[in-house]
Formats: sequence, C-alpha cells, structure tokens
Amino acid sequence: MQKFNIKKQVRKLYGITAIGCLHIAGASWVVLLEGRGFSLIEIGIIESIFHAVSMCFEVPSGVAADVFGRKKTLVMSQIVSLISSILMIFSGGFWSTSLAVGFSALSYNLSSGTREALAYDSLKYAGQEEKYNRFASTEMIIYRISSSTATLCAGLALFLGYKRAYVIDTLFSIGALSIALCLKEVTADSQNVENRKESISEKLKNVILESRKFLLNNRKARNIMIVNSLIGAVSTLVLFFLQAKLPMAGLNSLVLGPALFIMGLGAVLGARLAAFFPESSYKKMLTVGTFGVGCALAAAFTGNVCMMIAGGFFGAFTDDFLEVKTDVILNEMIPSEQRATLVSVNSFMFSIEMIFLSTFMGWIFS
Repeated sequence: MQKFNIKKQVRKLYGITAIGCLHIAGASWVVLLEGRGFSLIEIGIIESIFHAVSMCFEVPSGVAADVFGRKKTLVMSQIVSLISSILMIFSGGFWSTSLAVGFSALSYNLSSGTREALAYDSLKYAGQEEKYNRFASTEMIIYRISSSTATLCAGLALFLGYKRAYVIDTLFSIGALSIALCLKEVTADSQNVENRKESISEKLKNVILESRKFLLNNRKARNIMIVNSLIGAVSTLVLFFLQAKLPMAGLNSLVLGPALFIMGLGAVLGARLAAFFPESSYKKMLTVGTFGVGCALAAAFTGNVCMMIAGGFFGAFTDDFLEVKTDVILNEMIPSEQRATLVSVNSFMFSIEMIFLSTFMGWIFS
C-alpha cells in the first residue's frame, strides 16, 4: 500500500477552504456592481444567472469528479475561479459580467461535493472514517470564518475599487490552486482495486446508472436532501435580505459589515457544537434547525435591529448545526464510487429551491 499521510491531506483540504473563501470582491460583488452603475434589476438577473448555471452544472460536475478524479476536479475548480476573477477585472458591461459570474458558479459546482468526497474517502482509506464528523465540523467552521471575514472586508473592497479587489481574489485563487495541486488522489477502495482498469465511458455509465438506482431506492436519503436544502435555502435568503432590511430598520450602514460578520459567527458556533453531538438523532437536529430558521424569519419582520441580528445569528447557528449532521449522514449512506455525484445532487436541490424561493422571499420582504 502506498504511503499516505492523512493529516497532511486533511490540512490541505482545510487550506483550500480557508484561502478559497477569502475572496473580498466575491463577497461584495453586489455592492461593487451597484457602484459600477448596474441597476438592481440587472444585478437580480445576474444573480439568477449564477443559480441557473449552478443548477445546470451541479450534478455533471459531481459525475466528473467521480469519473476523472476528485483531485483533478478540485484543481479545475480553482483554475475556473481564477478565470472568473480575471474576466471580472476586464468586464465592461452586462454580458461580460454575466460570463464572469457564470464561471464563478461553475467553480463552486466543481468544488461542491468533490471536497467532501475526497475527505471522506481519504479518512476511510486511512481507516479513520469515524473522524469525518470532526472534519465536517471543522471544515464548516473554516468556511464560515473565511467567508465572514471576506464580508467584513466589504469596505476595503469598495475603497480599492472592483479591479484591485478582484486582483486580490486572483491571488487567493492562485494560493488555493497551489494547495490543490499537492493533494493525493484517493478512493475508499483503492487498497483493493489499485490495478483495476476501467474505461472512461464505462466509469461514466456506471456512475450515472448506480447514482440513479441509489436515489430511486433510498427514500431516506432523498428526504434528507430535500428537507435540508429547503431549510438551508430559507436561512440563506433570510441573511441575504437582512442586508437590505437592517439599514431600513435604522442600522447605520457603517456597521452593516460587522453586523453580518456577527451573524456569520452564529454559523461558526453551530458547526463547532455539532461535533459534540455525533450520536444525536437526526430528527431532533432537524427540529432544532427548523425552529431556529423559523425564528430568524420571524425576527426579520420585527423592525427591531437587535432582534433581527439575534434572529439571524440563531438561524445561522441552527442551520449549520443541522448541515454538519446532514453531511455526515449522507456520506455514511452513499457508495464511494458515486459519492461526489450524489453529494452534488444535494447541492442541486438547494439551487432549485433557491431559484423558486428567491422571488417569493423577495415578495414577502418587500
């Protein structure tokens, strides 16, 4: 068996998440576009384009990861992210900007599911799959801290201007790419089938057919994906619309970034505490998640700044608390050969629900 250092592999995956999410321009793209003269309607259309691209490529990107390799797919994700930032630097109008945003969505698709699949199979290859719960929790914490920090830098991005801000994003993409190139390709059964040869077409056919068979025959997995995506979509949209609702409720625009950062810390705390409840029943965690996100939604209509921020914090806390548990359960249920594909199906459902709920939530918040 080839020498394999699981600790280095996990640290590299953490590093990709930490650096790849520190895109200060990407976190402030709405404000940056508004500053460039884009109307709110144009920005809304561009947001829809992002989710449309994400919906179209989520599952195919997962299939690509299972067929061509998780490391290659993660490397390609960072390359596409780099291309997106470069395109945004040189974008001049609606269509060139939409193209850049489309590449950003594709980068997200290529990474989504792939990183989790490689992590789980790496731990399983090392005989430590029971540690995936800790990995999922830590990885979610790193993601939330990095993305919240990027949001906190919104003022810096505006000060620098969109071109310089996206130059910084390209540097982060290059950093994440360099780490991805150092990963080791691993599958959970590679100890036993290292010498097995299979054509690309055979792999592609098997992944698609077996994934379809799994989803048709596993009602529990389907229900978990649907419910978790719905709760996550509502939580995401509540936090998104609070960006507009908080200033309307009287919050000074200068402290909007810190307020959003505080709410993001709720997600960090939820992901951290989830690691201490590995044996808790999923139904109980689902109840907690539903209740928390419901409270966040209700608090958004109070008009009280403190209650709105507290609600956003609690909603983010319970959402990520549930998300970590969902991630662990699905990876335990999913076959290794279709892991990236089926995890991507979960993200695909999230994209569909985001498209439908975005308009509805925008209506009730207006």
